[in-house]
Amino acid sequence: MKDNLFAHPIPHPVPMGCYSPKDVIFLLKNLNGLLAETDLKTRERIIQSGGHYSEMLPIEYEPTQEYLDLFHQTLRESAGKVAQAVGIVSERIIKKNGSKMVLVSLARAGTPIGILVKRYLLEIKGLDLPHYSISIIRGKGIDENALIYILQNHRDAKIQFIDGWTGKGAITEVLRKACAEFNIKYEVELDDDLAVLADPGYCVKTFGTREDFLIPSACLNSTVSGLVSRTVCRGDLIGERDFHGARFYEELRKVEVSNHFVDTIAKEFKMLKLPTSAYKNDYEQEEVSWQGLKSLTNIKETYGIRDINFIKPGIGETTRVLLRRLPERVLVDSIKNKNLKHIMLLCEDKGVPVEEYPHLTYSCCGIVKQIS
Repeated sequence: MKDNLFAHPIPHPVPMGCYSPKDVIFLLKNLNGLLAETDLKTRERIIQSGGHYSEMLPIEYEPTQEYLDLFHQTLRESAGKVAQAVGIVSERIIKKNGSKMVLVSLARAGTPIGILVKRYLLEIKGLDLPHYSISIIRGKGIDENALIYILQNHRDAKIQFIDGWTGKGAITEVLRKACAEFNIKYEVELDDDLAVLADPGYCVKTFGTREDFLIPSACLNSTVSGLVSRTVCRGDLIGERDFHGARFYEELRKVEVSNHFVDTIAKEFKMLKLPTSAYKNDYEQEEVSWQGLKSLTNIKETYGIRDINFIKPGIGETTRVLLRRLPERVLVDSIKNKNLKHIMLLCEDKGVPVEEYPHLTYSCCGIVKQIS
């Protein structure tokens, strides 16, 4: 490990977000007052003209009461299923790493899942592990200052990266490349394994399920993710020793459900009966086939889509398209799929056409509108 990793201590983060610091510490710079949100049409035009999505923030979607009611209903109905996936992925994490470990979730979809893993390991295994949430950005990489901070404060611990779900596997690849570069630069051995709750894209080896099911935290934005925006990396806002940045939406405290979400799932842990396969040390046997990404080629050709990044597969990614991009259409495996109620509601609310697509690998795909 290079000495320069410890030569300049990274300052401690300023607390942000509405989670307890016992659950997670955000390694993010608070950008309140420094950055205004950009409307969706302007933002989409800038992105498709070569601008980077991490240099702007979208306006937060304000859900209707009907949509919020659906979130709460979904949470009640799926709490046991989500808890089981948390239990399975947590058991696989501990089998692979042992107890000397730091949990590092990828902001922001990974944050509530990282908290659930932390709580499971504390409640069921008696392990109180540190948990940080850091930024990783497609096209820019991982927040190196955040990684340096973690290594400076936990010298001998393994890092386990955590995210919510996989789509095409883009972030999996960003993480792999970023860890390889960081390892060479600082002579360390970061493990680029990404643990996720759901892996419908078959992109990772550590997962709770490969079913493309609705994780309720995918339904909302900051109000279910600690009141933190998506992360920002822009040269005029982020200094040489700063963490990547984010907005803290303190004004939304009255409508946040972040803690309610994790509390509801965590109540299920004591009642879990996990399959025996959850306790096997079979990490190396898991197949990573990337079958999800392979299946998107036909969609790209069928609809004349110039960039595969305009196809956002899976329930989580389709939800993101509907909440913060300009969607052209949504493809579904079946109009009657019960996992897609919130997708159908968002499509109706925003006037987005829905089409059934035969032999879809995922439950659904969101297609971003191509701007000439």
